[in-house]
Amino acid sequence: MKGKQLGGRYEILDRVGGGGMAIVYKALDILLHRHVAVKILRLQYVHDEEFIERFRREAQAAASLSHSNIVSIYDVGQEEEIHYIVMEYIEGTTLNDLIKDKAPLQVEEAIRIASQICEALEHAHHNQIIHRDIKPHNILIGKNGRVKVTDFGIARAVTSSTITQTGSVMGSVHYFSPEHAKGTFTGEQSDLYSLGIVMYQMLTGKLPFIGESPISVALKHLQENVEDPRLVNPLIPQSVENVILRAVRKDPSDRYSSASQMLEDLESCLLPHRRNEAKLIFKDIDELDEEKTRVIPAIRPGQYVPMNEEDDDEGYSKADSSYNEKKKRVWVKPVIWIVVLIGLLGGMWYMVGYVKASMKVQEVMVPNVVGKPLAEAQQMLKDAQLDNDVIREDSKDVPKDVVISQSSSNMKKLINSKITLHVSKGIELQKMPNLVSSNLADAKTALMAMGINQERIAVEQQFEEKDPGTVLQQTPVSNEQIDPLKVNVKLVISKGKETFKMKDLIGLTEEAARAWITANKLKLAASNVTTEASYKQPKGRVVRQFPYEHDEEVSPGSEITQLIISSGFPENAGPMTIKIPYKPAVEGKASTIKINLTDAQYDEFDYKSIPNVTKPSEVEVKLVVAPDKNAIIKVRQDNELTDLITVTYQDYLAQKSGKPFSPPASGSAGSSTQNPTGTGNTTKPTTPQAPGTGTSTPDTGAGAKPGGNTTPANPGTPAPGGTGAGTGAGTGTTPTTGGTPPAAPAANPAAPTNVKPSNPTNTGG
Repeated sequence: MKGKQLGGRYEILDRVGGGGMAIVYKALDILLHRHVAVKILRLQYVHDEEFIERFRREAQAAASLSHSNIVSIYDVGQEEEIHYIVMEYIEGTTLNDLIKDKAPLQVEEAIRIASQICEALEHAHHNQIIHRDIKPHNILIGKNGRVKVTDFGIARAVTSSTITQTGSVMGSVHYFSPEHAKGTFTGEQSDLYSLGIVMYQMLTGKLPFIGESPISVALKHLQENVEDPRLVNPLIPQSVENVILRAVRKDPSDRYSSASQMLEDLESCLLPHRRNEAKLIFKDIDELDEEKTRVIPAIRPGQYVPMNEEDDDEGYSKADSSYNEKKKRVWVKPVIWIVVLIGLLGGMWYMVGYVKASMKVQEVMVPNVVGKPLAEAQQMLKDAQLDNDVIREDSKDVPKDVVISQSSSNMKKLINSKITLHVSKGIELQKMPNLVSSNLADAKTALMAMGINQERIAVEQQFEEKDPGTVLQQTPVSNEQIDPLKVNVKLVISKGKETFKMKDLIGLTEEAARAWITANKLKLAASNVTTEASYKQPKGRVVRQFPYEHDEEVSPGSEITQLIISSGFPENAGPMTIKIPYKPAVEGKASTIKINLTDAQYDEFDYKSIPNVTKPSEVEVKLVVAPDKNAIIKVRQDNELTDLITVTYQDYLAQKSGKPFSPPASGSAGSSTQNPTGTGNTTKPTTPQAPGTGTSTPDTGAGAKPGGNTTPANPGTPAPGGTGAGTGAGTGTTPTTGGTPPAAPAANPAAPTNVKPSNPTNTGG
């Protein structure tokens, strides 16, 4: 069936499932360009009016329903001997497969699935439709979790003329309701019984009734109660068990009266106040089933004594014994005569049969040879002791020397009877149409209209400026004579303009960037390459690219209008090498020290990790500061922040002039600043200040310069309520500026609570 079109619009793609009555295929609706499911009646039933009626009834029953939990029916049709239904295609799995993979299911998941099935049944029952075959195989679960009920193949409308089928039991025996098994009236409660069995299987992973034959299982539905689900799976709440036990009662009057009533119970059964409710108690089934088979005591020898008024007559009891013996032998002669008569009749019957067989003219079954090559067809007829005549006819659909039809088939004929065979003269050749510049869909439609099977149409794609799907080349070429039943067609179509992902050139050398651009057929003019100073990239490395950023789509032949190469650090860059002290958390006990650096080059860069530190030491850190970019060094001791060191551009100028940089003592999460005299110092964390207010911390560094110098301030965002700036005495002080409000105290002692700004402003007095 794969590749076949039904109704001129449904192209069969693949088989996805099947049952005893039909096979389900995934298909493409060419008209609406969507995937659909096509259910096709099995070929062995196409001449069975009962199955065809069931197949039509499924379409009618489901088509009259419109609900989010019921598979939608789109179309129904017949093509030759193919009867089909077109329905909604569900991407997912069946509940039966889910139970096999995961059972027992989580209670919440099982209740969610059961509730959606119940909603579907409520809608069907409201429209007077009884499903009659609820089972996990007919429950579809989409990838979005939506539950869909399908297969209304044995559904019935609730009318007195159709609901009872005496002697005909349909559906799946493991999910039968008792009244279904009896062949009596099956109403709404029958579907709810089947749903109860499905819930039992979802939550326990097994069926309640198992037997050696369908009849034994059906009898268990009639005579036995289900085992309590909680005995199989103790995790089931009592409220959920009560729902199952009520749904699977033998007497329909003990079950839920409607799907809506069961749905209300399902929606509330997992509420906290219901989970441990009392167990439902019902009367024993023996008290309710009047039709239950009863045991009648056997009649034992001597228990039955016939009464006779003459039993006490001594004269009769003492009658002559010879008379009694004659009476006993009365039956012998009749038996002998009966046996003789039967023997005579049997002999006569045999003789009549023998004479009829000898006089009967021998007949043979005529084989069906339609579609066979002529030579093979003639040999089949010869083997069947039949003769043949050949009549040749023109045919557009059947190849040359193949039988189109025959005068008789699948019936008995006398030996040596003549069968007329109509044989094709061959197919008339046709001209190949011009398909170049048409789109692929139109080209395929034109070819299939000529009788060319889609499996013999090959499609190849290549990049081209024309719209995607446009036919660029065809084989055979236009106007070439072809045989539609044998020709193989090849179409080359456009994939559209070629594109690829733009590479991230930043960080590459100019040569490497140019080589990649050339290899990928992009353009780069010499005038489009410029240089600029950069902190982030070393000299000769790409800083920026334009207009195509990383991962943007670009086509061959496109131009890179700007490629900026680093000329190295700016002239005012401040490269520094400083020594940072560190020590273990406990002297003599190993700690891991991690150095994290943020400067003009890096952001939160894990600079170095030093394991197994048992005694104080120090590490060299190379960094770069800028007039507007400080460096921040974080020292972590076993992932606990112990030191936070800020290095300013003023520190760089001081170091450049020969004055050493003094980092803070290990264990102080503060910041180091360089005072105007060039002597570094450490400021401890202080109490958080109110936003917008600045405080001045005297600096006791030696060599204070009267009047001091003004150092560049690190611009910050003023806190709400003011733009306070700290000022210091003319002897050189380290003020705390209010430009950026200090952080609030942190709950984690590893995080700094108050760090001084990196670029204080020192104003001379």
